[in-house]
Amino acid sequence: MAMGIKLDWSWSSALIGAASALATTALISSKPKDPTFDVVSIKLTSFKLNFPLLDAELILTVQVTNPNVVPIQYSSTTMSIFYKGALLGSADVEAGSQPAKSTQLLQLPARLDGLQLAHHAASFIADAARREMVLDAAVDIAGTARVLWWDHKFKVHVDSHITVDPIFLDVIDQENKSKMDISLTGVV
Repeated sequence: MAMGIKLDWSWSSALIGAASALATTALISSKPKDPTFDVVSIKLTSFKLNFPLLDAELILTVQVTNPNVVPIQYSSTTMSIFYKGALLGSADVEAGSQPAKSTQLLQLPARLDGLQLAHHAASFIADAARREMVLDAAVDIAGTARVLWWDHKFKVHVDSHITVDPIFLDVIDQENKSKMDISLTGVV
């Protein structure tokens, strides 16, 4: 060695360095990411007489992606659906689970209130003539993500802005924003 400096090679130091690099990489890649939600389709299933109006029953098909490295369990909740700022209806989200790094299609039964739609009849007729109707939706989903032997509670808030064709119920455009809060202490 030059200048008389002697370096001692140590396998234990090399293993500790490699383990530290691996742990750092695992920690960075396991940073929680917000799930994504996309409304794939809307299907009218029936009308229910709610004298003197009709309520509409729908099935919303929503694609949910869990980008995280751990599976999740979530509790049942209700999605609120708004038209022109007024609560138009709701969709039920059943309790369930989703594997790590996966995408699932959820079928959400929804009901739209005919009375609320009647309050906005002029706007609805104009939207139908344009074949473009804007709906907003909001939902809070709570659950747990298991990391090793600890369950971490989380809450995801999703706001959706969806443009649909009110005649054929085609999804024209959508913008979905989700924000996840995770409790490292077990309380959200």
